[in-house]
Amino acid sequence: MKYVVLVGDGMGDYPVAALGDKTPLQAAKIPTIRKIAAAGEVRMVQTVPEGMPPGSDVANLALLGYDAALNYTGRAPIEAAGAEIPMTPQDVAFRCNLVTVVDGVMDDYSAGHITTEEGQALVRSLQEKLGREGLTFYPGVQYRHLLIWDGGPAACECLPPHEISDKPVGGYLPAGDRQDEIRELMELSKDVFANHPVNQKRIAEGKKPATQIWLWGQGNAMQLETYTSLYGLGGGVISAVDLLKGIAKLAGLEAPDVVGATGFLDTNYQGKVDAGLEILEREDFVFIHIEAPDECGHMGDAQKKTQAIEEFDAKVCAPVLQWLEERGEEYTLMLCTDHRTPVALKGHTSEPVPMAVMKGPVGEIEAQAAFDEDVNAGNAQGMACDWIQQILNASSER
Repeated sequence: MKYVVLVGDGMGDYPVAALGDKTPLQAAKIPTIRKIAAAGEVRMVQTVPEGMPPGSDVANLALLGYDAALNYTGRAPIEAAGAEIPMTPQDVAFRCNLVTVVDGVMDDYSAGHITTEEGQALVRSLQEKLGREGLTFYPGVQYRHLLIWDGGPAACECLPPHEISDKPVGGYLPAGDRQDEIRELMELSKDVFANHPVNQKRIAEGKKPATQIWLWGQGNAMQLETYTSLYGLGGGVISAVDLLKGIAKLAGLEAPDVVGATGFLDTNYQGKVDAGLEILEREDFVFIHIEAPDECGHMGDAQKKTQAIEEFDAKVCAPVLQWLEERGEEYTLMLCTDHRTPVALKGHTSEPVPMAVMKGPVGEIEAQAAFDEDVNAGNAQGMACDWIQQILNASSER
């Protein structure tokens, strides 16, 4: 039995006037997704435990069968695990976004989707100017970087920048325990970036500069029980982002780097599919994660989000389903989104999202069925982590 999870990050949404009052999932041409929905079972599921923030960390833990209410310490320590950055028990990891703040307003949480090369050059300058013993900046991918702080302020309330797009940042700065220390680092980063060659070049090219860092998602090191011990399964996670790679490594799963995987519309879809299928040739579980719909939701671009969903259908769901069917052997295919990222809000919400589970092989699928926010009138039919656990527990009983 092969177990496959396909995730379009942030696909859920609200009706959009520009799409004829349909959601991007409803407006998109997604024949494979709708075939899977017709041949399997579709439920509305809750991915975010009550009282927890609707982040991709919490929600993707659910799609891997983990209850974040039991394990979660913060987003940044997961990403540190993905980047293989060692943490001591007293270390606190912070996510370090490169952002564009204009006239006190969060203009862009990603500094105009800055390139990895540019972002890493800026972070190296941060380390040179602000780093010290017990305070280390680590370069990551595009705008996503990390700070490891020995004895850092873990209890301070720090909001993610993608949740405050187009809002004055003054009302959303870190608040609480040792807030001044975090705010000071964010303020000092402005001087490091002000005349940096990377920003000068971006401005000359008409692109948004990275005006400062934004620190959030902090926590101490996290532990998860592995897939081998839970389900007797080996496998891997395919993703462009360190968050998912971190969850994978904590779960004892492979997390290969895919050349050209960016987390946006220009990602290497074929490379991701190939990497996932290579794992399935050897193991029994793979989780393929596509970030682009979420990024387009944060941009507030309904057309691009619809395009991202269509590309997920055509370039990931279709070839994976074809491979599974051509093998002619038993498989369970799970199709999910982790949360909603409404283009009207440019942020996440914790409302229920659709999830489909299909057991194959099924042969030719002629019918199509809905896979959108109106399944079961939008009402949750349980927790995603519970359904995933139920499915994967069957593997350990075989």
